Amino acid sequence: MVEHIPVMLKEVIESLKNVESPQMIVDATLGLGGYAEEILNVFPATLLVGIDRDEQAISLAQKRLVSFAERVHIYNSPFSAIAMVLSKENAEPDGIVFDLGVSNLQLSSPERGFSFQNDGPLDMRMEGTSGESGYSAAQIVNTFSEKELADIFWKYGEERYSRRIATGIVRFREKNGPIQRTFQLVEAIRSSLPAPVQRKMGGHPARKVFQALRIFVNDELQELEKGLQGALESLAPGGVIVVVSYHSLEDRIVKYAMKDWKTSDHGDLLTRRPLKPSEEEVEKNYKARSAKLRAFRKKY
Repeated sequence: MVEHIPVMLKEVIESLKNVESPQMIVDATLGLGGYAEEILNVFPATLLVGIDRDEQAISLAQKRLVSFAERVHIYNSPFSAIAMVLSKENAEPDGIVFDLGVSNLQLSSPERGFSFQNDGPLDMRMEGTSGESGYSAAQIVNTFSEKELADIFWKYGEERYSRRIATGIVRFREKNGPIQRTFQLVEAIRSSLPAPVQRKMGGHPARKVFQALRIFVNDELQELEKGLQGALESLAPGGVIVVVSYHSLEDRIVKYAMKDWKTSDHGDLLTRRPLKPSEEEVEKNYKARSAKLRAFRKKY
């Protein structure tokens, strides 16, 4: 079983407790079921609706939640379709949770191509190779122009060396043939940057490029915008939306969406500033270091 430590779990549950006796809570990013399991334990009268676009994750979550089967409804869907999914439930949820991080299942599965630390096919599609996503990451790095690649790395990865890396990737593929595997892409990125530059980057030189490709392949930012709007429309009066994000692009979308909701008199912010994980949590789970939690309550 893949190790799964839910990030800011205590803070997520405390945010949901702003609703008294919730009848339905949606885990819009079910993953391996970490949040869902705790929600079902803490709220024993609550129906849990889980949504995920990854069939492999759903299969593992179902096993984890088998003892709660009568109180769990799971849908294989992107969370951008949350309004359509919830229309099948004939009820409005009292709480909706989004955890926008990439799961350990995806990162630890080399065949999925998400990780720059494991060699595998360069894919990155959340649904897997059988999904309906358009381009795989390999198709992008092998067919897009130098400018198109640089724009992706800058826009979705905020990579300051985006142009230099894009130039290096194009040269690499021209010299060595198609880039089909994650370690080939890492090699192309490393060959683009002088050693002193790599040392100053404050992390793995491929990290932001892999982030950018993953976001682009899965259209994650537009998915998030649609998902948030669908969540607000579907939420019961007095209900709460909780979002845990991990990088500035996601957090910016969540921040301004919730501010717009408040300005439009849809409800109130429960977090004027984002909550961050405790030092103790970060020590136990390094993945939590960049997490930010924002919460909003819909007006009655």
